[in-house]
Amino acid sequence: MKHAEFAFPGPLRDKLVAAILRGEKTSTTGLVVEYEKYGEELPVVGERELMIDSAGEGLAILETTEVRVIPLSEVDLQHAIDEGEGFTSVAEWRAGHTDYWQGAEMRAALEDPKFTVDDTTQVVATRFVIVTVFPKERIG
Repeated sequence: MKHAEFAFPGPLRDKLVAAILRGEKTSTTGLVVEYEKYGEELPVVGERELMIDSAGEGLAILETTEVRVIPLSEVDLQHAIDEGEGFTSVAEWRAGHTDYWQGAEMRAALEDPKFTVDDTTQVVATRFVIVTVFPKERIG
């Protein structure tokens, strides 16, 4: 089973995973270029993935319910809100994601120290639902 990984391991991943488990985060956005870099297939509706935490432990099974490949400029307010990070506008969402995507970790992962995003950058806007949450005793 494929893994659902949100951000890089560390505090941001832990925050996003917690938001998913609380039902606050039901959408996510990735870069098409990142999928291409690692030779990964884009998500498909109905696909199930094991969501893992920063330690690599499986916490839940997520099912993809919607996939849109769109330019960054077409991300809408509902998608931004459903990311569960407290964004109240598309501009706020975009600023946070631009900082992340143009940050040192992403640039290193893409092996492109000058990587930038703009209105035309292709993103994968995905929606998902929780199918199963594993009991804490299984996780620990």
